[in-house]
Formats: sequence, structure tokens, C-alpha cells
Amino acid sequence: MLGMTTSAVKVDERVKNVSFDEDLITVFLMDGRVISVPLVWYPRLLNATPEQRKEWEICGGGYGLHWEAIDEDLSTAGMLRGAPAPNVPTA
Repeated sequence: MLGMTTSAVKVDERVKNVSFDEDLITVFLMDGRVISVPLVWYPRLLNATPEQRKEWEICGGGYGLHWEAIDEDLSTAGMLRGAPAPNVPTA
């Protein structure tokens, strides 16, 4: 159609910010989307202290999160797929 312009939505799954509440991890993406996932899906984060949860860093070219103190890594792709952490055997 003449005179109509459309612009493609730019998808950018890189991490912009992360927040936590009692039950959820919420990841804010560069493209404006927000992913909220239950903490019970990630036992290491669930059992971490609030201080440990705050110590995240972006990794994987911006598409992942890492917590050194609790040895946890998450990807935005996995969170978008709804993939919980694999079961971790307990000692």
C-alpha cells in the first residue's frame, strides 16, 4: 500500500536488569520484554541469600546471567522457553 510504512520489531534478548521478590526472578530484556520465572525452578537461587542473589553478572555476550557465589548460570533463551534447572542431586 502506498503511503503506509511499517517498521520491524527488533528482538534483543540481551539482559538489561534483574530483580527478585520472594517467589520470582524477573529479567528485563533490552527489547523491553520482561520474563518472570518462579524461583523454585532454580534451587540454587531459591536457597541463596538476598545478598547472593544481588551479586549477578551478565555473561554470554549479554544473553546469560552468572552468580559466582552459588555457581548458577541462566540464559535468556532457556527462561523464554520456560526451561527450569535440571534436578540437582542432593548429598
